[in-house]
Amino acid sequence: MIRPKILMRLIHINWVMMFHGLDEIVLKTHLFRPIRYLAYFSPTFWLRKPTESRGVRIRRTLEDLGPIYVKFGQTLSTRKDLLPEDIAEELVKLQDRVPPFSAETARAIIEQQLGQTIEQAFDEFEPQPLASASVAQVHTARLKTGENVIIKVLRPDIEDKIHSDVGLLYELARLAERFWSDARRLRAMEVVAEFEKTILDELDLLREAANASAIRNNFKNSDSLYIPEIHWPLTRHKVLVMERIYGVPVGDIQALRAGNADFKKLAERGVEIFFTQVFRDNFFHADMHPGNIFVELPDKYLAVDFGIVGSLSDTDQRYLAENFLAFFNHDYRRVAKMHIESGWVPSTTRVEEFEAAIRSVCEPIFEKPLKDISFGLLLLRLFQTARRFDMVVQPQLVLLQKTLLNIEGLGRQLYPDLDLWQTAKPFLENWFKQRLGPAAKVKELLGKLPEMTEQLPEIPGLIFQALQSNAQMQQQIQQHNQEMTQLRKQLQRNNRRTLRAILTGALMVAAAILLQSPLLNG
Repeated sequence: MIRPKILMRLIHINWVMMFHGLDEIVLKTHLFRPIRYLAYFSPTFWLRKPTESRGVRIRRTLEDLGPIYVKFGQTLSTRKDLLPEDIAEELVKLQDRVPPFSAETARAIIEQQLGQTIEQAFDEFEPQPLASASVAQVHTARLKTGENVIIKVLRPDIEDKIHSDVGLLYELARLAERFWSDARRLRAMEVVAEFEKTILDELDLLREAANASAIRNNFKNSDSLYIPEIHWPLTRHKVLVMERIYGVPVGDIQALRAGNADFKKLAERGVEIFFTQVFRDNFFHADMHPGNIFVELPDKYLAVDFGIVGSLSDTDQRYLAENFLAFFNHDYRRVAKMHIESGWVPSTTRVEEFEAAIRSVCEPIFEKPLKDISFGLLLLRLFQTARRFDMVVQPQLVLLQKTLLNIEGLGRQLYPDLDLWQTAKPFLENWFKQRLGPAAKVKELLGKLPEMTEQLPEIPGLIFQALQSNAQMQQQIQQHNQEMTQLRKQLQRNNRRTLRAILTGALMVAAAILLQSPLLNG
């Protein structure tokens, strides 16, 4: 039974879609088929705006529905290769051009968080937002020390809206798992839980600031990526103050071209940065849509907005790297084995069958030139194939998959001939050499020497304890054996007594019978 609050939210969502002229989508949903005649009462049915394209109507619908839907639109906007051009171009506006909230509200939030007035905290403050996104908006300012900064301010009441929509997602996931077997395999509830954790983390700007500092340290002195500095004294739960950077938005191709950007190098560096974060640092920026990425000409990236980050366990990291390399080498048997060993598909799966299914998907795709292969399309086909083998969705990999799709979409936008496979393969091979080669094992052993040295004085005591424990165990075993021997002897004595008693009883019965016999009495 759907709770009233969730039902009202569903009705509101469908009403917003109809208001923006997306009646055809509403009327295709099972929930509204019985009442499709109500469409005639929709104002948009009679008062449509024929001048608005479908892209505009979709964008405005997502804006009105709230931050979760805007995030969904942002993700879609990075995959221009998978969307009609008119829709993709319109969804790009969701990256940093969501309708802003008032400057007065922004000032009130900043002053309440800092415990002082704008004039006390800053030398200058620009009321007009520099950018406005689904969760927060950004204002420019100058510190008392003269440094130019940006102030990121959370949207008012954002927590309530997100909790409401996450509650709806949980309800839909619960219903899906109840009535749809595939939803249980896809672990819909766990996926929603992972999404909830991600989106709620994004609402804590102190956490975002810590994420930015961590990635800044990881890429210190890098020629590929620059992360702006956090101003901690003025950063709070709902307010983040960061060094202002100046660069060309990565989505502004004309400006990049006018500035003689090195598109090929930028595209390849984007892939390298992603794999470096995932496999070297195990800590990656998981919201790399074009609204968060800028370019310092000709070929250096500048990144902002670290509310969403991801990491993997050591096991998942290794399985993922081995899977990538196996794909690059067309080793489908290894791919099948890795999926089974990692638990991503059931252990009862026949390797030969799974290998054949993967080959049937990959070979036609790999027949194309590498630069024409879409990793997004390959993933989609693989998931469809693995579905037949009851592949269990791994919530911890969802962010990584989304980020990799974003990187591919961004790279292809910059340089259509990007060979993602060739760019990534040398990196992964080097990672395996560093992590699993002989030199890595020696380095790991040397790294443990200080700990082993500290434990050296304790070794004699540990040996004595082990010997003493072993002696005690031997005594216990010997005592146990003695008790068992005594028990066996006792059982044997008891058996002999029982046997004598039975024989005696039998003889007495026989004697009684014989005494009563007529032959003896006659």
